[in-house]
Amino acid sequence: MNNALLKPMLLLAVFVFMAAPARAEYGVDDMFKDAIGKLLNGDKSQQGDDRNANRQGGEKREQVRVPASRAEVQLSFAPVVKKVAHSVVNVYAARRQTQRSPFEGDPFFERFFGSGVFGQPQQRNQNSLGSGVIVSADGVILTNNHVIENMDEVKVALSDGREFECDIVLKDPKSDLAVLKVRDKTRFDPIEIADSDDVEVGDLVLAIGNPFGVGQTVTSGIVSAVSRSLAGVNDYGYFIQTDAAINPGNSGGALVDMNGRLIGINSAIYSRTGSSVGIGYAIPSNMTNVVLRSSKTGATVVRPWIGADFQNVTAEIAESIGMRRPRGAIVTGVVENGPSDKAGLKVGDVVLEINNRDIDGADALGYRLDTVGTGGIAELTVLSRGKRRTIDISLSAPPETVPRDERVLPRNSPLLGAKVANLSPAVAVEAGIPGDKTGVVVLDVQRGSPAAQNGMRPGDVMREVNGVKIKDTRQLEQVVTQRQRAWQFVVERSGRMFVFERNGPIFRQYAQ
Repeated sequence: MNNALLKPMLLLAVFVFMAAPARAEYGVDDMFKDAIGKLLNGDKSQQGDDRNANRQGGEKREQVRVPASRAEVQLSFAPVVKKVAHSVVNVYAARRQTQRSPFEGDPFFERFFGSGVFGQPQQRNQNSLGSGVIVSADGVILTNNHVIENMDEVKVALSDGREFECDIVLKDPKSDLAVLKVRDKTRFDPIEIADSDDVEVGDLVLAIGNPFGVGQTVTSGIVSAVSRSLAGVNDYGYFIQTDAAINPGNSGGALVDMNGRLIGINSAIYSRTGSSVGIGYAIPSNMTNVVLRSSKTGATVVRPWIGADFQNVTAEIAESIGMRRPRGAIVTGVVENGPSDKAGLKVGDVVLEINNRDIDGADALGYRLDTVGTGGIAELTVLSRGKRRTIDISLSAPPETVPRDERVLPRNSPLLGAKVANLSPAVAVEAGIPGDKTGVVVLDVQRGSPAAQNGMRPGDVMREVNGVKIKDTRQLEQVVTQRQRAWQFVVERSGRMFVFERNGPIFRQYAQ
Protein backbone atom coordinates (compact mmCIF):
# COMPACT_ATOMS: atom_id res chain seq x y z
CA MET A 1 0.00 0.00 0.00
CA ASN A 2 1.47 3.40 -0.93
CA ASN A 3 2.04 6.12 1.61
CA ALA A 4 -0.53 8.39 -0.04
CA LEU A 5 -3.41 6.05 0.95
CA LEU A 6 -2.04 4.88 4.31
CA LYS A 7 -1.85 8.31 5.92
CA PRO A 8 -5.60 9.22 5.54
CA MET A 9 -6.65 5.78 6.85
CA LEU A 10 -4.53 6.17 10.00
CA LEU A 11 -5.96 9.61 10.62
CA LEU A 12 -9.53 8.24 10.29
CA ALA A 13 -8.81 5.44 12.80
CA VAL A 14 -7.38 7.89 15.33
CA PHE A 15 -10.45 10.14 14.90
CA VAL A 16 -12.91 7.27 15.53
CA PHE A 17 -11.23 6.12 18.75
CA MET A 18 -10.79 9.68 20.05
CA ALA A 19 -14.48 10.50 19.45
CA ALA A 20 -15.72 8.27 22.32
CA PRO A 21 -12.88 7.70 24.85
CA ALA A 22 -15.40 6.90 27.68
CA ARG A 23 -16.77 3.93 25.70
CA ALA A 24 -13.47 2.33 24.64
CA GLU A 25 -14.84 -1.13 25.52
CA TYR A 26 -17.41 -0.78 22.73
CA GLY A 27 -16.53 -1.53 19.18
CA VAL A 28 -17.52 0.49 16.16
CA ASP A 29 -20.39 -1.95 15.51
CA ASP A 30 -21.76 -1.31 19.01
CA MET A 31 -21.78 2.42 18.42
CA PHE A 32 -23.74 1.97 15.19
CA LYS A 33 -26.19 -0.36 17.01
CA ASP A 34 -26.80 2.28 19.68
CA ALA A 35 -27.45 4.93 17.08
CA ILE A 36 -29.86 2.71 15.17
CA GLY A 37 -31.61 1.73 18.44
CA LYS A 38 -32.22 5.36 19.24
CA LEU A 39 -33.72 5.93 15.82
CA LEU A 40 -36.05 2.93 16.17
CA ASN A 41 -37.07 3.36 19.80
CA GLY A 42 -36.78 7.07 20.19
CA ASP A 43 -34.47 9.02 22.46
CA LYS A 44 -36.04 8.44 25.89
CA SER A 45 -34.25 11.34 27.49
CA GLN A 46 -35.62 13.65 24.81
CA GLN A 47 -39.10 12.18 25.33
CA GLY A 48 -38.79 12.89 29.03
CA ASP A 49 -37.85 16.51 28.31
CA ASP A 50 -40.84 16.84 25.98
CA ARG A 51 -43.20 15.42 28.58
CA ASN A 52 -41.90 17.82 31.21
CA ALA A 53 -42.33 20.73 28.81
CA ASN A 54 -45.91 19.81 27.96
CA ARG A 55 -47.07 18.55 31.35
CA GLN A 56 -50.30 20.17 32.62
CA GLY A 57 -51.76 19.59 36.03
CA GLY A 58 -48.65 18.26 37.81
CA GLU A 59 -47.62 14.71 38.62
CA LYS A 60 -51.06 13.05 38.49
CA ARG A 61 -50.80 12.68 34.67
CA GLU A 62 -47.07 11.76 34.75
CA GLN A 63 -47.52 8.11 33.71
CA VAL A 64 -49.78 8.86 30.73
CA ARG A 65 -47.76 8.57 27.50
CA VAL A 66 -47.82 6.97 24.08
CA PRO A 67 -46.03 3.62 23.50
CA ALA A 68 -42.28 4.23 23.25
CA SER A 69 -41.23 0.99 21.54
CA ARG A 70 -42.49 -1.96 19.55
CA ALA A 71 -42.50 -4.03 22.74
CA GLU A 72 -44.85 -1.57 24.41
CA VAL A 73 -47.22 -1.67 21.44
CA GLN A 74 -47.53 -5.42 22.00
CA LEU A 75 -48.62 -5.04 25.63
CA SER A 76 -51.97 -6.59 26.65
CA PHE A 77 -55.07 -5.30 28.44
CA ALA A 78 -55.46 -8.72 30.10
CA PRO A 79 -54.21 -7.63 33.56
CA VAL A 80 -56.80 -4.83 33.66
CA VAL A 81 -59.57 -7.20 32.59
CA LYS A 82 -58.61 -9.78 35.23
CA LYS A 83 -58.74 -7.06 37.87
CA VAL A 84 -62.26 -5.82 37.08
CA ALA A 85 -64.14 -8.59 35.23
CA HIS A 86 -65.47 -10.18 38.43
CA SER A 87 -66.96 -6.80 39.46
CA VAL A 88 -69.16 -6.56 36.34
CA VAL A 89 -72.40 -8.58 36.37
CA ASN A 90 -75.20 -9.44 34.00
CA VAL A 91 -78.58 -8.04 35.09
CA TYR A 92 -81.82 -9.89 34.32
CA ALA A 93 -85.08 -8.13 35.19
CA ALA A 94 -88.64 -9.41 34.80
CA ARG A 95 -92.17 -8.19 35.31
CA ARG A 96 -95.37 -10.20 35.37
CA GLN A 97 -97.93 -8.23 33.42
CA THR A 98 -101.69 -8.68 33.17
CA GLN A 99 -102.98 -8.35 29.62
CA ARG A 100 -106.64 -7.46 29.32
CA SER A 101 -108.95 -7.05 26.37
CA PRO A 102 -108.88 -3.49 24.98
CA PHE A 103 -112.71 -3.50 25.14
CA GLU A 104 -112.96 -4.57 28.78
CA GLY A 105 -114.57 -1.83 30.84
CA ASP A 106 -116.07 -0.15 27.78
CA PRO A 107 -119.75 0.49 28.65
CA PHE A 108 -120.91 0.01 25.03
CA PHE A 109 -119.36 -3.45 24.58
CA GLU A 110 -120.25 -4.64 28.09
CA ARG A 111 -123.87 -3.51 27.59
CA PHE A 112 -124.39 -5.52 24.41
CA PHE A 113 -121.99 -8.45 24.93
CA GLY A 114 -121.70 -8.70 28.71
CA SER A 115 -118.54 -8.54 30.79
CA GLY A 116 -118.04 -12.32 30.77
CA VAL A 117 -117.36 -12.44 27.04
CA PHE A 118 -113.89 -11.04 27.58
CA GLY A 119 -112.74 -14.11 29.55
CA GLN A 120 -109.95 -14.23 32.12
CA PRO A 121 -107.05 -11.74 31.96
CA GLN A 122 -103.93 -13.20 30.38
CA GLN A 123 -100.61 -13.19 32.24
CA ARG A 124 -97.34 -12.67 30.40
CA ASN A 125 -93.75 -11.92 31.38
CA GLN A 126 -91.88 -8.82 30.31
CA ASN A 127 -88.10 -9.17 30.43
CA SER A 128 -85.15 -6.80 30.35
CA LEU A 129 -81.44 -7.47 29.92
CA GLY A 130 -78.47 -5.33 30.89
CA SER A 131 -75.29 -5.11 32.93
CA GLY A 132 -74.25 -3.83 36.34
CA VAL A 133 -71.18 -3.02 38.44
CA ILE A 134 -70.47 -4.18 42.01
CA VAL A 135 -69.37 -1.14 44.02
CA SER A 136 -69.27 -2.46 47.60
CA ALA A 137 -68.21 -5.68 49.31
CA ASP A 138 -71.70 -6.30 50.71
CA GLY A 139 -73.26 -6.52 47.25
CA VAL A 140 -74.36 -3.00 46.24
CA ILE A 141 -74.64 -2.85 42.44
CA LEU A 142 -74.99 0.09 40.07
CA THR A 143 -76.92 -0.18 36.81
CA ASN A 144 -79.06 1.96 34.50
CA ASN A 145 -82.56 2.90 35.55
CA HIS A 146 -83.92 1.99 32.11
CA VAL A 147 -82.66 -1.59 32.60
CA ILE A 148 -84.88 -2.25 35.65
CA GLU A 149 -87.60 0.39 35.17
CA ASN A 150 -91.10 -0.98 35.86
CA MET A 151 -89.60 -4.38 36.73
CA ASP A 152 -90.57 -6.43 39.78
CA GLU A 153 -87.85 -9.09 39.93
CA VAL A 154 -84.12 -8.56 39.41
CA LYS A 155 -81.38 -11.19 39.29
CA VAL A 156 -77.66 -10.79 38.60
CA ALA A 157 -75.15 -13.32 37.27
CA LEU A 158 -71.43 -13.05 38.02
CA SER A 159 -68.65 -13.85 35.57
CA ASP A 160 -68.01 -17.13 37.44
CA GLY A 161 -71.60 -18.30 36.84
CA ARG A 162 -73.06 -17.63 40.30
CA GLU A 163 -76.50 -15.99 40.37
CA PHE A 164 -78.12 -13.85 43.07
CA GLU A 165 -81.51 -12.23 43.54
CA CYS A 166 -81.50 -8.49 44.24
CA ASP A 167 -83.67 -5.83 45.82
CA ILE A 168 -84.15 -2.47 44.10
CA VAL A 169 -82.85 0.12 46.57
CA LEU A 170 -83.15 3.30 44.50
CA LYS A 171 -84.27 4.34 41.01
CA ASP A 172 -83.32 7.75 39.69
CA PRO A 173 -84.78 8.51 36.23
CA LYS A 174 -83.17 11.97 36.20
CA SER A 175 -79.66 10.50 36.01
CA ASP A 176 -80.80 7.14 34.54
CA LEU A 177 -79.08 5.30 37.39
CA ALA A 178 -80.37 2.65 39.78
CA VAL A 179 -78.96 0.93 42.87
CA LEU A 180 -79.47 -2.79 43.58
CA LYS A 181 -78.58 -4.84 46.67
CA VAL A 182 -77.86 -8.58 46.67
CA ARG A 183 -80.11 -10.36 49.17
CA ASP A 184 -77.60 -13.05 50.17
CA LYS A 185 -74.97 -12.23 52.75
CA THR A 186 -71.96 -12.86 50.56
CA ARG A 187 -68.70 -10.96 50.27
CA PHE A 188 -67.90 -9.50 46.86
CA ASP A 189 -64.85 -7.86 45.33
CA PRO A 190 -65.99 -4.33 44.34
CA ILE A 191 -64.53 -2.11 41.67
CA GLU A 192 -62.59 1.02 42.59
CA ILE A 193 -64.32 4.27 41.59
CA ALA A 194 -62.12 6.97 40.03
CA ASP A 195 -62.59 10.74 39.82
CA SER A 196 -64.17 11.22 36.40
CA ASP A 197 -63.06 14.86 36.34
CA ASP A 198 -59.52 13.57 35.75
CA VAL A 199 -60.54 11.86 32.50
CA GLU A 200 -59.12 13.47 29.37
CA VAL A 201 -59.83 13.08 25.68
CA GLY A 202 -57.52 10.42 24.26
CA ASP A 203 -57.29 8.27 27.42
CA LEU A 204 -57.43 4.54 26.77
CA VAL A 205 -60.56 2.84 28.19
CA LEU A 206 -62.26 -0.56 28.30
CA ALA A 207 -66.02 -1.16 28.15
CA ILE A 208 -67.24 -4.32 29.91
CA GLY A 209 -70.79 -5.65 29.74
CA ASN A 210 -73.18 -8.26 28.33
CA PRO A 211 -74.04 -7.17 24.76
CA PHE A 212 -77.01 -8.94 23.16
CA GLY A 213 -76.98 -11.42 26.06
CA VAL A 214 -73.98 -13.31 24.64
CA GLY A 215 -72.06 -13.13 27.93
CA GLN A 216 -69.44 -10.86 29.42
CA THR A 217 -67.54 -9.04 26.66
CA VAL A 218 -64.67 -6.54 26.73
CA THR A 219 -64.07 -3.86 24.09
CA SER A 220 -61.36 -1.22 23.97
CA GLY A 221 -61.14 2.35 22.74
CA ILE A 222 -60.35 5.87 23.79
CA VAL A 223 -62.24 8.74 25.36
CA SER A 224 -63.61 10.61 22.36
CA ALA A 225 -65.08 13.57 24.27
CA VAL A 226 -66.06 14.69 27.74
CA SER A 227 -69.09 16.72 28.90
CA ARG A 228 -70.91 15.59 25.77
CA SER A 229 -74.64 16.33 25.47
CA LEU A 230 -77.13 13.66 24.42
CA ALA A 231 -80.79 14.61 24.66
CA GLY A 232 -83.39 12.06 25.69
CA VAL A 233 -81.21 9.78 27.85
CA ASN A 234 -81.23 11.66 31.13
CA ASP A 235 -81.96 15.17 32.32
CA TYR A 236 -78.31 16.23 32.34
CA GLY A 237 -76.98 15.50 28.87
CA TYR A 238 -73.51 15.26 30.45
CA PHE A 239 -71.61 12.17 29.29
CA ILE A 240 -68.21 10.69 28.59
CA GLN A 241 -68.11 9.72 24.91
CA THR A 242 -66.04 6.74 23.78
CA ASP A 243 -65.43 4.74 20.61
CA ALA A 244 -65.22 1.47 22.58
CA ALA A 245 -67.99 -0.71 21.16
CA ILE A 246 -71.18 -0.50 23.26
CA ASN A 247 -74.22 -2.50 22.16
CA PRO A 248 -77.69 -3.34 23.54
CA GLY A 249 -77.12 -5.23 26.79
CA ASN A 250 -74.05 -3.17 27.68
CA SER A 251 -76.29 -0.66 29.48
CA GLY A 252 -75.24 -0.47 33.13
CA GLY A 253 -71.81 -1.96 32.47
CA ALA A 254 -68.43 -0.49 33.36
CA LEU A 255 -66.21 1.95 31.50
CA VAL A 256 -62.79 1.60 33.15
CA ASP A 257 -59.40 3.27 32.83
CA MET A 258 -56.04 1.54 32.48
CA ASN A 259 -55.75 1.24 36.26
CA GLY A 260 -58.94 -0.80 36.40
CA ARG A 261 -60.98 1.98 38.01
CA LEU A 262 -64.57 2.84 37.16
CA ILE A 263 -64.87 6.15 35.30
CA GLY A 264 -68.40 5.72 33.95
CA ILE A 265 -71.54 3.59 33.59
CA ASN A 266 -72.20 2.69 29.95
CA SER A 267 -75.63 4.06 29.14
CA ALA A 268 -76.39 4.79 25.49
CA ILE A 269 -75.17 4.70 21.91
CA TYR A 270 -75.71 6.85 18.87
CA SER A 271 -76.82 4.51 16.11
CA ARG A 272 -79.35 4.22 13.31
CA THR A 273 -79.11 0.43 13.25
CA GLY A 274 -79.23 -0.41 16.97
CA SER A 275 -75.61 -1.63 16.95
CA SER A 276 -72.38 0.19 17.78
CA VAL A 277 -70.99 2.63 15.24
CA GLY A 278 -68.22 3.84 17.54
CA ILE A 279 -70.20 6.52 19.39
CA GLY A 280 -71.05 5.40 22.92
CA TYR A 281 -71.89 7.33 26.06
CA ALA A 282 -71.21 6.70 29.74
CA ILE A 283 -72.53 8.48 32.83
CA PRO A 284 -69.49 9.91 34.70
CA SER A 285 -68.51 8.14 37.91
CA ASN A 286 -68.83 11.35 39.92
CA MET A 287 -72.57 11.27 39.23
CA THR A 288 -72.73 7.67 40.40
CA ASN A 289 -71.27 8.82 43.73
CA VAL A 290 -74.21 11.21 44.14
CA VAL A 291 -76.71 8.38 43.66
CA LEU A 292 -74.79 5.99 45.92
CA ARG A 293 -74.72 8.55 48.73
CA SER A 294 -78.46 9.06 48.42
CA SER A 295 -79.14 5.31 48.49
CA LYS A 296 -77.69 5.13 52.00
CA THR A 297 -80.24 7.59 53.38
CA GLY A 298 -83.40 7.03 51.36
CA ALA A 299 -85.09 5.82 48.19
CA THR A 300 -84.78 9.11 46.29
CA VAL A 301 -82.01 11.47 45.27
CA VAL A 302 -82.34 14.89 46.91
CA ARG A 303 -80.79 17.45 44.61
CA PRO A 304 -79.58 20.93 45.53
CA TRP A 305 -81.62 23.99 44.65
CA ILE A 306 -80.24 27.47 44.09
CA GLY A 307 -83.43 29.20 42.98
CA ALA A 308 -82.39 30.22 39.46
CA ASP A 309 -83.02 29.11 35.88
CA PHE A 310 -80.42 28.97 33.12
CA GLN A 311 -79.99 28.45 29.40
CA ASN A 312 -77.02 27.98 27.09
CA VAL A 313 -75.13 31.01 25.83
CA THR A 314 -75.60 31.10 22.06
CA ALA A 315 -73.36 32.93 19.60
CA GLU A 316 -75.94 35.72 19.35
CA ILE A 317 -76.17 36.10 23.14
CA ALA A 318 -72.38 36.10 23.46
CA GLU A 319 -72.05 38.86 20.86
CA SER A 320 -74.76 40.96 22.49
CA ILE A 321 -73.06 40.95 25.90
CA GLY A 322 -69.51 41.35 24.61
CA MET A 323 -68.19 37.80 25.07
CA ARG A 324 -65.49 36.67 22.65
CA ARG A 325 -67.01 33.20 22.32
CA PRO A 326 -70.17 31.44 23.54
CA ARG A 327 -69.64 29.59 26.80
CA GLY A 328 -71.23 29.27 30.21
CA ALA A 329 -74.89 29.38 31.29
CA ILE A 330 -76.89 32.61 31.35
CA VAL A 331 -79.38 33.32 34.14
CA THR A 332 -82.93 33.61 32.78
CA GLY A 333 -84.84 33.75 36.06
CA VAL A 334 -84.23 34.16 39.79
CA VAL A 335 -86.67 33.06 42.50
CA GLU A 336 -87.35 35.86 44.94
CA ASN A 337 -85.66 35.27 48.33
CA GLY A 338 -84.08 32.08 47.01
CA PRO A 339 -80.38 31.20 47.51
CA SER A 340 -79.30 32.86 44.25
CA ASP A 341 -81.28 36.01 44.97
CA LYS A 342 -79.71 36.27 48.42
CA ALA A 343 -76.23 35.73 46.97
CA GLY A 344 -76.71 38.53 44.43
CA LEU A 345 -77.12 36.56 41.20
CA LYS A 346 -79.02 38.59 38.60
CA VAL A 347 -80.90 37.85 35.40
CA GLY A 348 -78.40 38.24 32.53
CA ASP A 349 -75.39 37.09 34.56
CA VAL A 350 -73.34 34.32 32.92
CA VAL A 351 -71.93 31.52 35.09
CA LEU A 352 -68.50 30.60 33.70
CA GLU A 353 -67.14 28.27 36.40
CA ILE A 354 -68.26 26.33 39.46
CA ASN A 355 -65.55 25.48 41.97
CA ASN A 356 -62.92 26.23 39.32
CA ARG A 357 -64.50 23.83 36.79
CA ASP A 358 -65.45 25.32 33.42
CA ILE A 359 -69.16 25.45 32.57
CA ASP A 360 -69.92 24.81 28.90
CA GLY A 361 -73.69 25.14 29.21
CA ALA A 362 -76.78 24.66 31.34
CA ASP A 363 -76.40 20.85 31.38
CA ALA A 364 -72.87 21.11 32.75
CA LEU A 365 -74.04 23.59 35.39
CA GLY A 366 -76.75 21.23 36.64
CA TYR A 367 -74.29 18.35 36.71
CA ARG A 368 -71.72 20.34 38.68
CA LEU A 369 -74.27 21.48 41.25
CA ASP A 370 -75.48 17.94 41.80
CA THR A 371 -71.96 16.58 42.27
CA VAL A 372 -71.35 19.23 44.94
CA GLY A 373 -74.56 18.10 46.66
CA THR A 374 -76.87 19.54 49.29
CA GLY A 375 -75.05 21.07 52.23
CA GLY A 376 -72.07 22.05 50.08
CA ILE A 377 -70.84 25.43 48.91
CA ALA A 378 -70.75 26.28 45.21
CA GLU A 379 -68.26 28.98 44.25
CA LEU A 380 -69.58 30.57 41.05
CA THR A 381 -67.39 32.62 38.73
CA VAL A 382 -69.83 34.99 37.06
CA LEU A 383 -69.62 37.47 34.21
CA SER A 384 -71.91 40.30 35.29
CA ARG A 385 -72.32 43.43 33.19
CA GLY A 386 -68.95 42.79 31.55
CA LYS A 387 -67.04 42.21 34.81
CA ARG A 388 -65.99 38.94 36.43
CA ARG A 389 -66.88 38.33 40.04
CA THR A 390 -67.11 35.38 42.41
CA ILE A 391 -70.07 34.52 44.60
CA ASP A 392 -70.66 31.67 47.03
CA ILE A 393 -74.02 29.92 47.20
CA SER A 394 -75.00 27.44 49.92
CA LEU A 395 -76.72 24.46 48.35
CA SER A 396 -79.83 23.21 50.12
CA ALA A 397 -82.71 20.89 49.31
CA PRO A 398 -85.58 22.56 47.42
CA PRO A 399 -88.38 23.58 49.80
CA GLU A 400 -91.95 22.35 49.53
CA THR A 401 -93.65 25.70 50.10
CA VAL A 402 -97.17 24.32 49.54
CA PRO A 403 -98.51 20.78 50.07
CA ARG A 404 -98.07 18.83 46.84
CA ASP A 405 -101.43 17.05 47.21
CA GLU A 406 -100.76 14.55 44.43
CA ARG A 407 -103.90 13.25 42.71
CA VAL A 408 -104.67 10.74 39.97
CA LEU A 409 -107.64 12.18 38.13
CA PRO A 410 -110.75 9.94 38.23
CA ARG A 411 -112.49 7.81 35.55
CA ASN A 412 -115.26 10.31 34.80
CA SER A 413 -112.71 12.90 33.75
CA PRO A 414 -111.31 13.84 30.31
CA LEU A 415 -107.90 13.81 32.03
CA LEU A 416 -108.12 10.20 33.23
CA GLY A 417 -104.60 8.77 33.34
CA ALA A 418 -102.91 11.99 34.48
CA LYS A 419 -101.20 12.41 37.86
CA VAL A 420 -100.95 16.03 39.02
CA ALA A 421 -99.46 17.94 41.95
CA ASN A 422 -99.31 21.46 43.36
CA LEU A 423 -96.19 23.32 42.28
CA SER A 424 -93.42 24.21 44.71
CA PRO A 425 -89.64 24.44 44.23
CA ALA A 426 -89.34 20.78 45.28
CA VAL A 427 -91.96 19.61 42.78
CA ALA A 428 -90.52 21.86 40.06
CA VAL A 429 -87.09 20.24 40.45
CA GLU A 430 -88.65 16.78 40.17
CA ALA A 431 -90.67 17.77 37.10
CA GLY A 432 -87.73 19.50 35.44
CA ILE A 433 -89.43 22.89 35.00
CA PRO A 434 -88.42 26.42 36.11
CA GLY A 435 -88.63 26.86 39.86
CA ASP A 436 -90.58 30.13 39.83
CA LYS A 437 -93.81 28.54 38.54
CA THR A 438 -96.98 28.22 40.60
CA GLY A 439 -100.18 26.27 40.02
CA VAL A 440 -100.66 22.62 39.08
CA VAL A 441 -98.18 20.48 37.14
CA VAL A 442 -98.74 17.19 35.33
CA LEU A 443 -96.31 14.64 36.79
CA ASP A 444 -97.22 11.59 34.72
CA VAL A 445 -99.52 10.56 31.87
CA GLN A 446 -100.41 6.94 31.11
CA ARG A 447 -99.87 5.98 27.50
CA GLY A 448 -103.10 5.79 25.50
CA SER A 449 -105.19 7.30 28.31
CA PRO A 450 -107.81 10.03 27.76
CA ALA A 451 -105.34 12.56 29.21
CA ALA A 452 -102.75 11.57 26.58
CA GLN A 453 -105.37 11.67 23.82
CA ASN A 454 -106.31 15.19 24.93
CA GLY A 455 -102.73 16.43 24.56
CA MET A 456 -101.33 16.25 28.11
CA ARG A 457 -97.63 15.58 28.73
CA PRO A 458 -95.50 15.32 31.89
CA GLY A 459 -94.22 18.78 32.81
CA ASP A 460 -97.29 20.66 31.54
CA VAL A 461 -98.57 23.36 33.90
CA MET A 462 -102.37 23.57 33.90
CA ARG A 463 -103.50 27.19 33.53
CA GLU A 464 -107.19 27.02 32.55
CA VAL A 465 -109.95 24.48 32.02
CA ASN A 466 -113.04 25.76 30.16
CA GLY A 467 -112.11 29.33 31.11
CA VAL A 468 -111.57 28.59 34.82
CA LYS A 469 -108.10 29.52 36.10
CA ILE A 470 -106.59 26.57 37.97
CA LYS A 471 -104.99 27.27 41.36
CA ASP A 472 -104.54 23.81 42.94
CA THR A 473 -105.14 20.10 42.38
CA ARG A 474 -108.37 20.05 44.37
CA GLN A 475 -109.93 22.71 42.17
CA LEU A 476 -108.69 20.94 39.02
CA GLU A 477 -110.36 17.68 40.04
CA GLN A 478 -113.62 19.45 40.77
CA VAL A 479 -113.65 21.19 37.38
CA VAL A 480 -112.79 18.16 35.22
CA THR A 481 -115.40 15.90 36.90
CA GLN A 482 -118.28 18.17 35.89
CA ARG A 483 -120.47 16.94 33.03
CA GLN A 484 -119.44 18.82 29.89
CA ARG A 485 -119.74 18.03 26.21
CA ALA A 486 -116.82 20.17 25.09
CA TRP A 487 -113.51 20.81 26.84
CA GLN A 488 -110.78 23.41 26.47
CA PHE A 489 -107.44 23.09 28.27
CA VAL A 490 -104.81 25.83 28.40
CA VAL A 491 -101.37 24.59 29.48
CA GLU A 492 -97.92 26.13 29.74
CA ARG A 493 -95.22 24.00 28.12
CA SER A 494 -91.56 25.03 27.82
CA GLY A 495 -92.46 28.70 28.27
CA ARG A 496 -95.26 28.69 25.65
CA MET A 497 -99.04 28.51 25.96
CA PHE A 498 -100.91 25.71 24.19
CA VAL A 499 -104.66 25.19 23.83
CA PHE A 500 -106.25 21.75 23.47
CA GLU A 501 -109.92 21.43 22.57
CA ARG A 502 -112.10 18.31 22.62
CA ASN A 503 -115.68 18.14 21.33
CA GLY A 504 -116.75 14.50 21.04
CA PRO A 505 -114.52 12.87 18.42
CA ILE A 506 -113.19 16.22 17.23
CA PHE A 507 -109.84 17.30 18.69
CA ARG A 508 -107.67 20.25 17.80
CA GLN A 509 -104.70 22.06 19.30
CA TYR A 510 -102.87 25.32 18.69
CA ALA A 511 -100.33 27.62 20.30
CA GLN A 512 -101.36 30.97 21.70
